[in-house]
Amino acid sequence: MNKPWPIWIALTGLLCLTAPGQTTNPHQIVLDVVVTDKAGKPVPGLQEQDFTLLDNKKPQKLTSFRAVEGSNTDLPVKLILVIDEINESFVNVSAERERIGKFLQADGGKLPLPTTLMVASDSGTSASAAATQDGNALFAQLTSEKTAIRTNSQAGAYGAMDRITLSLRAIQQLLQKEAAQPGRKLVVWISPGWSLLSSQEMNLGNDARQKIFNTIVELSYYLRESRITLYNVDPSRTVDTRTAFLYQSFLKGQNNSKQTEFGHVALQVLAEQTGGRVLLSSNDLGAEINKCISDAQAFYVLSFQAAPPDEVNAYHAIEVKLDKPGLSARTRTGYYSLTVKPKGADSPARKPR
Repeated sequence: MNKPWPIWIALTGLLCLTAPGQTTNPHQIVLDVVVTDKAGKPVPGLQEQDFTLLDNKKPQKLTSFRAVEGSNTDLPVKLILVIDEINESFVNVSAERERIGKFLQADGGKLPLPTTLMVASDSGTSASAAATQDGNALFAQLTSEKTAIRTNSQAGAYGAMDRITLSLRAIQQLLQKEAAQPGRKLVVWISPGWSLLSSQEMNLGNDARQKIFNTIVELSYYLRESRITLYNVDPSRTVDTRTAFLYQSFLKGQNNSKQTEFGHVALQVLAEQTGGRVLLSSNDLGAEINKCISDAQAFYVLSFQAAPPDEVNAYHAIEVKLDKPGLSARTRTGYYSLTVKPKGADSPARKPR
């Protein structure tokens, strides 16, 4: 019998972040909701009474409602483009940079949203100093930086595990930078994603599964509190349809560590759980990025007061329903409770384990 796989993934640094809202109202859940019609276009002009919000299938009273449309708003919305040099080859990344350059220079270099460029490589992450709508300036920055040579080219499960660790550290570094920044962030991660690493490959022990579960809870919390909607745009021109959608079996939230696997922290899974999208196999990278940006054209900010549950880190599924036919709502699929409710009194706020 094989020994359980040693796990060296460590995201304890996430606990050092100061997330907005945690100290004032730990039970306030804020959701950015995109409503689309049958053609997939954002729908403006809806009212609070058009929405029904369910927490674990129970209707919730909204504590606030706001419709956001266009750029004429005091709510900051910015775009963060992440170039993944951890999970792509040198040749592919070089080609992707050219396609990103075309996006940045389109329309005379006038970007629809304030934008930041971030590069995730084996040595860590680097990002432009401030968000800007000057695509030409970002293009100049992009061309001045050389594509990193991937040092971690090991094949098999060991190489995949290393790349997963580096990728999750890159997300951690993104959160460290964005956690205290106001407004909504659309993070477009340009990447083929990382391996799902099945339980048969890993032979995970209880300790490893618990660490993965803790990471799931932490990432869910900080992505939500940072107002990040994550998108995975796969720049590959061809996608293996036999494996491309395997991530969908990991989308359901976890209530404990018993069944957790690395697939539950895959990029594609995190993207859909934050209310973002997974976009595959397009020859036009710029068009795929613009699909993500369209989520900022019209959206709704809903909030409700979550009651403290009886168990810490309990998963709550979220669903938003609309009373108008032909429309669908996309937002975060759930959250994890961070406090418990002892008999007779509420306990103080507690961060994820």
